Amino acid sequence: MPPRLVLFDFDGVLAHYAHDARLRDLARVAGCAPARVGAALFESGLERAYDSGAIDTASYLQQLGQALDCTIDEAGWIASRVAASRVDPAVLTLATSVAQRVPIGVLSNNGALMAEAMREIVMPLFPALDGRVLCSGALRARKPDRAIFERALAHFGVEARHVLFLDDLFANVRGARAAGLQADTVHDARSLRRVLRRHGLP
Repeated sequence: MPPRLVLFDFDGVLAHYAHDARLRDLARVAGCAPARVGAALFESGLERAYDSGAIDTASYLQQLGQALDCTIDEAGWIASRVAASRVDPAVLTLATSVAQRVPIGVLSNNGALMAEAMREIVMPLFPALDGRVLCSGALRARKPDRAIFERALAHFGVEARHVLFLDDLFANVRGARAAGLQADTVHDARSLRRVLRRHGLP
């Protein structure tokens, strides 16, 4: 039987993420070198703290702005994420087709603000994804930890065995399987189509 919920990872599945493009866009806003943005976000541990839910959005943006000697607001942050994301129309078509058959959702290792960025990046998947985008920062757990899958299942009210989880990283797929979900690795439209067919979806 087809699953009762298809849960997508975001970066690497629904959209391709270009790390360097994001750093360049934020550097343009801040008037500094991309390397400085990278240090402020990643070498400092700020991004991981936000993705893990250790700090909230306001504190995250404040600390980022302080490190770059400028103001980075929500709109600017979202714009940089949109600039760094590219969607394959074929993947979007497949996900839209799935949403016409069964409920869909997103489970992503990102801070809570990423849920707003997704509205712009994969706009055609809304309103099917309204209230159905879960980010690790909001759940305070990261894939592949079992806790994030358990919290996602509680949110959607679906038993693990009825959920198909799709991710581009096998470590996350393995974590989902350990939590009882059906899970497969996908990384492009071709692999997504193959997995969906295997699970009885177009």
